[in-house]
Amino acid sequence: MKIKNILLSCLMLSGALSVSAQEAKTEYVPNPYWYIQIQGGAQYTLGEVDFKDLISPNVQVSVGRQFSPIFGARLSVNAWQSRAGINFNEIPTWVQGAAGTGTVTPGLVVPAGQTKVKWMYVAPGIDITFNLSNAIYGYNPNRIFNLSAFIGGGANIGWGYDKESNWENAALAAQHAAVGDNAFEYAWTGTKVRGYARAGLAADFKVSEAVSLGLEVNANTLSDHYNGKKANNWDWYFNALAGVKINLGPTHTTRTIEAPKPVERIVEKVVEKIVEKPCPPVEPTNAVVVKEPFRRDVFFNINQTTVAKKELVKVQEVADYLKANPNATVEVTGYADRGTGNPTINNRLSKQRAQAVFNLLTKKHKIAASRIKVDYKGDTIQPFAVEVENRVAICIAE
Repeated sequence: MKIKNILLSCLMLSGALSVSAQEAKTEYVPNPYWYIQIQGGAQYTLGEVDFKDLISPNVQVSVGRQFSPIFGARLSVNAWQSRAGINFNEIPTWVQGAAGTGTVTPGLVVPAGQTKVKWMYVAPGIDITFNLSNAIYGYNPNRIFNLSAFIGGGANIGWGYDKESNWENAALAAQHAAVGDNAFEYAWTGTKVRGYARAGLAADFKVSEAVSLGLEVNANTLSDHYNGKKANNWDWYFNALAGVKINLGPTHTTRTIEAPKPVERIVEKVVEKIVEKPCPPVEPTNAVVVKEPFRRDVFFNINQTTVAKKELVKVQEVADYLKANPNATVEVTGYADRGTGNPTINNRLSKQRAQAVFNLLTKKHKIAASRIKVDYKGDTIQPFAVEVENRVAICIAE
């Protein structure tokens, strides 16, 4: 059979990019920094008289150090005034004499009533602080509102508690003490030093890089001797404070992560000349055609486990590939960079990053969970030479 002498055939293939182009990213790097804080407000000391009668002024000055986006410490001095109040019930006529002789004092009636006392104190202490906003939502120096918790303790130094001269109704107090009323068993004079423990919450509202306004509430507990009344339980006072915090020095720096340069593959045009001649026998071959797997790298910001908006297109491309290839499966592996955090935190971050991609594929793009294998490596493996690129979930489909 005759075939035309010459048949020209041209095969044209377009070049392709092997790596998706990415925009350069700006990353915030936290700095340790010092700060000072000045606050004022009110204190409520737990007692038995009306609420308004137990409110006193309160001030606090602190110097602190933020060691990381989550953990910090501060040295604070809280001071001014505490109050207490006691309600007395009428002592019956058969009450035993104060001398403890066992005799009964006939006809003795001590009047009922209430009396109040106030005294001064200063309470230095140390607190460990926890930034809950950064712990839950990730580090963001531009966040306007931050919620923190703290725990700590110190020494309360009190003076000016004098039952004879400082009580509002000293005569009433003296009458009850004279007949053996236990209300004043812990009444004290002079200067007393007692340990205290406290915990609280603080809300900061950012005004500028260096200044924020804040609200704080804290609860403080001391021994039963603090307010002078024997109650067989711990004494408490609560502070509500507002003030200003000034950061000393930059809280963070920025760095730019350059996008990796795409690798271009060039396919040359092939011109083939075909002539009529017998076809030689085809020799069997054991050559194996290796197909390159489909891959997308979903990058995350520092301490983040939520897929950023600009990375969502990569998850979309993985979903499109799986839908176009019904028999294909994908392995999603999470990683964390070794330069920040610690192995425990990085293990959690890598797991949550892989899970975030899995959730998008199954819930948003309706890919069957059976087609997705999820794994995580923490910081034990660093797939990229550039440290910040290891905050990634790598998706490989076959």
